[in-house]
Amino acid sequence: MDLAADWADISQGLRKDLGQQLHSQWIKPIQLGSFAKDDGTLDLFLPTEFSANWVADRFADRLSLAWKIARPDIRNVRISVSPARRAPQGLRFGSADGQRRSNDTNPPAQPGDALGMGAAELGSLGQSSIGLDPSLTFTTFVTGSANVLASNAAQRMAATETPQFAPLYLKAATGQGKTHLLHAIGHAYLVAHPRARIFYCSAERFMVEFVQALRQNQTIEFKARLRGFDLLLVDDIQFIIGKASAQEELLYTIDALLAEGKRLVFAADRAPQALDGVEQRLLSRLSMGLVADIQPADIELRRSILEHRLQRFSPTHVPADVVEFLARTINRNVRELVGGLNKLIAYAQLTGQAVSLQLAEEQLTDILSANRRRITIDEIQRTVCQFYRVDRTEMASKRRARAVVRPRQVAMYLAKVLTPRSYPEIGRKFGGRDHSTVIHAVRLIEDLRTRDADMDGDVRSLLRQLES
Repeated sequence: MDLAADWADISQGLRKDLGQQLHSQWIKPIQLGSFAKDDGTLDLFLPTEFSANWVADRFADRLSLAWKIARPDIRNVRISVSPARRAPQGLRFGSADGQRRSNDTNPPAQPGDALGMGAAELGSLGQSSIGLDPSLTFTTFVTGSANVLASNAAQRMAATETPQFAPLYLKAATGQGKTHLLHAIGHAYLVAHPRARIFYCSAERFMVEFVQALRQNQTIEFKARLRGFDLLLVDDIQFIIGKASAQEELLYTIDALLAEGKRLVFAADRAPQALDGVEQRLLSRLSMGLVADIQPADIELRRSILEHRLQRFSPTHVPADVVEFLARTINRNVRELVGGLNKLIAYAQLTGQAVSLQLAEEQLTDILSANRRRITIDEIQRTVCQFYRVDRTEMASKRRARAVVRPRQVAMYLAKVLTPRSYPEIGRKFGGRDHSTVIHAVRLIEDLRTRDADMDGDVRSLLRQLES
């Protein structure tokens, strides 16, 4: 098998798709491994665990599909660290290995690696050397009513001026953008403070590094370096639950950094008061600044996110009905929404097919199934009647008064948009009306939405209520 030739073609296609910067940083370092014919698995290697995890999270589906198209006998693609680069994990205080990696700007270092470097050494590093994802910036973060508070607070935290609140605590469910904002703060802070010392890590990584320092009798060095940072970014703080010694060290670190006017940002999937097993003093420190919620993205924000992402995929055309379909259907979190769009466009580009509603339904079955909440016609009728203040019986009545007909038509339209019911089935739920009456109602409301801002506003409001 001439895997090298196939990889050259696949890599070239990804360079056109992703752009030169992302390709150079994440795809170009990939090395071909062995191919196991018995189970059809191809190994792809990257130089560090961080880069391997990053590529696996974001490009695994795309790489797997590309290889399957190039070589049908390749059924699985496994992304991992190159065997030649694997080494025991741990703190490297002033080691030769740490010095080599700090000067290597091609593969990004692991987030925790910054702890193993001196202050002067760290101050000269570029953005990729402190574990920040280059694609997660304020420019690529789409703001809406659900996240405007957190976004504005994050930008204030990264600005030149000293923020009025400290620390900043970002609270959001999985996949809603809190990690994106952490990385964005780091990038923007480096722009405002080019010689700043920044440390980004997960709470779990913090605990691992602390325990290793204890075992190696290097706690003094650990504390000195940790408190030498100008900006501390800690993700998934809920995972520090129950670790008494790590909690105590984090508490002392917060106090030391705040006393020196330095900046701290934490992120978690729950509010500080909801963190079980956390010492009260630490809870007090986490909540003493600003706790900024990121709410689930509403339909308008999901549309904006998709439209923003589509700018990266030009000239691939994604029809408006596909964008609307994805925005309405993939509503659990932003990560799934963006992942679904990426998968759909990657499949279309690699197979030469046009993006369509049918293709989206075929290729995103798992994502769509996980996100669909069954909305019933009864629920739609009840919501519409409450909105327009009409009696529920009017949905099935024969009255032709405009105050009754228009809400009934809106309910029929929503039933068609939000449920899999056919026109005859919808008609039967509205007093046994003929399917042609339902078709007329759906087309009428569609037309009115384009011409009448009040009608479009009513429908949008009802959609938000029903999809919440």
